Amino acid sequence: MNKTRPLWRPLFTLTPAIACALMDIEAARAVVEGTPLPPAAEAELRRRARIRSTHYSTRIEGNRLTLAEAQQVIEGKPSQFHGRERDVSEVKNYWNALLRVEEWAAKKMPLTEELIQRLHALIEKGARAKPTPYRDGQNVIRDSASGAIVYLPPEARDVPALIAALAEWVNNAEKEGLPAPLIAGLVHYQFVTIHPYYDGNGRTARLLATFILHRGGYGLNGFFSLEEHHARDLEGYYRSLAVHPHHNYYEGRAEADLTPWLEYFAKTLALVFTAAKDEALRYAARGVPAEPEELRRLDHRARTVLALFAKSEQISTSQVAATLGLSERMARLLLNTWVKDSWLVIANPSNRKRAYGLSAVYRQYIDSLSATNGVEK
Repeated sequence: MNKTRPLWRPLFTLTPAIACALMDIEAARAVVEGTPLPPAAEAELRRRARIRSTHYSTRIEGNRLTLAEAQQVIEGKPSQFHGRERDVSEVKNYWNALLRVEEWAAKKMPLTEELIQRLHALIEKGARAKPTPYRDGQNVIRDSASGAIVYLPPEARDVPALIAALAEWVNNAEKEGLPAPLIAGLVHYQFVTIHPYYDGNGRTARLLATFILHRGGYGLNGFFSLEEHHARDLEGYYRSLAVHPHHNYYEGRAEADLTPWLEYFAKTLALVFTAAKDEALRYAARGVPAEPEELRRLDHRARTVLALFAKSEQISTSQVAATLGLSERMARLLLNTWVKDSWLVIANPSNRKRAYGLSAVYRQYIDSLSATNGVEK
């Protein structure tokens, strides 16, 4: 270990309120994991949660698109938003970054500085952007109305060491068995406290929390949107992050007691998980037949792609890439694997217009996808 690297030791107390919230989170998680749903229902719940997460996280930062408009952008529907091109770009970038975060978590990738910089690049610049270097100057957060300083983050020269210390703490905390919801909350707090970029810190912090939750087994099948609750209680969200009265990082923020923030985060996550559990149970109450073996052997990504066939007889590589947040090259590799697994077939072998269809065995399950069309939107 580099002896000059600072250690981060977050100060917090495991209060009865936090413990109670963790029990509620575990209870909701157990119910969702034990509730069988057809692929279409899973895909619909996941899609709706992702759209809400994308809309509300960008809305917190001032994005002007409505939820319906954000959904139009995400679904690639023809639409014109003159003067709001930046808003459209933010929504597209966040959606793709969210899909990538889920992919990284599924691969159990560790939290590293490179991952953080890649994530920020996805959020700010898009899929082809290079990892973003940290800010090289001071950043000041001011009240939009009065202009008064709300928060003065650490100096740019201290940012690299602070981020490295955060990443090291996360890996140690996971090894020591600290619950993933607490790690996610503390990562969220510390990232926005360090504020390593001039812009995009809040969106990156929220996606890092999502990454930690998914990676730690608390992805809840992608059925939840923590960002939505933050946006609906924006005053409480910001108030909970301000754990010390002084605005200067070096004047108390660095050593602040994070218990109040963790109580807010854990209680919020418990509410969000419980709501997701209740929604999953409503879907299940419509009558879910036992899943056949053919469906049970499909992994998370395969189930997501399967749902595409509810609206189309054939799908393309670009559709799969966009849906899963992958490059077209990676999507082609996946599609080739699925063809070998015999649940997909090549419907059009042309290299320019290659298309894929479902094998006869899987085509029979598409009827269950149509059954969700009557579910409340």
